[in-house]
Amino acid sequence: MKALQIHPNNPHLLGNDQGVETFLLGDTAWQLLQRLSRDEILYYLDNRAAKGFNLVCTVFLPEFDGLRVPNAEGQVPLLAFDPIEFNDKYLDLVHFLLSEAEQRGITIGLLPAWGDKMTAPWGTGPRIFDLGDEAKCFAYAHDLATHLKDHSNILWVLGGDRPANLSKISPDWPYPWEAGFTPETDWEPLWRAMSEGISEVTQSPLFAFHPQGGSTSSSQLIHQSAWLDLNMIQSGHGGGHDVPIWEWIARDYALEPAKPTMDAEPNYEDHPVNPWPVWDPKLGFFDDNDVRKQCYRSVFAGGCGVVYGHHCVWQFWNGKHEPVMWPKFEWKEALDRPGAVHVGLMKKLIDQFGSAPRIPDQSVFPDGQGVGSNAKCCLRTEDGRLALVYVPSGQSFTLMLPSHSGRATALNWLSPLDLSLQGEIFEVVPGQIVTVQTPNGDSPDIILRLVAV
Repeated sequence: MKALQIHPNNPHLLGNDQGVETFLLGDTAWQLLQRLSRDEILYYLDNRAAKGFNLVCTVFLPEFDGLRVPNAEGQVPLLAFDPIEFNDKYLDLVHFLLSEAEQRGITIGLLPAWGDKMTAPWGTGPRIFDLGDEAKCFAYAHDLATHLKDHSNILWVLGGDRPANLSKISPDWPYPWEAGFTPETDWEPLWRAMSEGISEVTQSPLFAFHPQGGSTSSSQLIHQSAWLDLNMIQSGHGGGHDVPIWEWIARDYALEPAKPTMDAEPNYEDHPVNPWPVWDPKLGFFDDNDVRKQCYRSVFAGGCGVVYGHHCVWQFWNGKHEPVMWPKFEWKEALDRPGAVHVGLMKKLIDQFGSAPRIPDQSVFPDGQGVGSNAKCCLRTEDGRLALVYVPSGQSFTLMLPSHSGRATALNWLSPLDLSLQGEIFEVVPGQIVTVQTPNGDSPDIILRLVAV
């Protein structure tokens, strides 16, 4: 399995050296190395591979007191909290995960450390890297990469739910200011040192950064950092329904130098809505429709992929650990929740583009793409011969496709629940404005697929 790289012909996408795009469909498995046995890891990987997932994100130094609490095999990652004294038995489980994932065509998005092991201002920790610890960060990452250098299926993800610096974080954000940090606080040198340690022993590693939740993506804090290859956004769980991820992705897509971007943590399926600081049960939980809307619109706005998550899977809730914010299912049952199936179908649609360059294009909506729960997004090939329009709600809207040498036929409406055909076939002439009405169906959202003939 070849390592991920930036697409040689399109810096907004990932691909291989032959120019074939790799669309990333990820799953969030933060606590996998801490809570799953080897048999459970195989069960999990088989399930995700069968649904089309090709990226799994997890953490080497995990959250929830992950340096003290042993994993399912009774091991902790480090000896005596020393970041250059690795536990070989814990490392053996990481090798097992990487090898089994590779056999299934899955890349591991590996976070060397969750943010609470760094200097970010909240979490159990313990903190083992502080401001000024660049040499220690370099040595830790260098040694970790040395242990794992024979595995090519790693996307290195730095950050871990924390900002790279506080320069653009609002003073209304409670965590850093309570901890005594100032707006000048900058942890980016520590992450850069980690990237340098990994790069010294790894051939052409790819680096992303997983930020805190909200609209401030890694791009707004460290886009110009030479070590950063891929921007991530965490649109998250505290902003309610329909946060404008399509605008945030488009913002990142327009930056120079061009880099891939993706929503690495949209609202998790079955996660409480707006649980901070106190959850109102009347708000309920995010459902599969919430998942589809945010995942589709992030990808159709220009994301190189998306990382789905389930609230009971990321923590691998099994009734034995302290629950985090009202999990509704044990993790094995949660693996087959509808949202996980639907994002796998989304990947099948994206795969229809094949090697044709794909670009986001919201100019196809002459009257605007809409806002909130009505905001539509379009993804098409460069020549306009294939276009997909995601419509999150029943509505009438205007559409105009770019002109090309053939005629475009809207072959069908597709249900995002199963990709079944909906409504009637109709024709659209490129360059002309038409009014489109979504058909009635069982799903509140729908996809319009247009193919040139």
